[in-house]
Amino acid sequence: MTEYVQVSTATPARQDAVELAKGAVQGRLAAGSQIIGPVGSVFWHLGEFGEGEEYRLLLTTTTELYPQLEKYLLENHPWDNPEVIATQIVSGAPRCLEWIEGSVGPKS
Repeated sequence: MTEYVQVSTATPARQDAVELAKGAVQGRLAAGSQIIGPVGSVFWHLGEFGEGEEYRLLLTTTTELYPQLEKYLLENHPWDNPEVIATQIVSGAPRCLEWIEGSVGPKS
């Protein structure tokens, strides 16, 4: 049985999120992506407290392809050390899960 994850990261500008999403989906590393924002962010970074605005990027993929998607995001992200987190999808509409599986990986 295939397992699925939703992957999240954030970017400083909307166009950065769009470019990451396009590359991931066109490269069949993610079935789809949503860009949300701007969203407010409060954080610790390099030992300092900060706040700002960023664009949240959500991508859906399989656990099998997650390592490749993570590598792509880290190599193409505008930040040196971006947050990249995968959350397991524990349940979903069967047709949605079939869509994810059929949209990633080598084209059949």
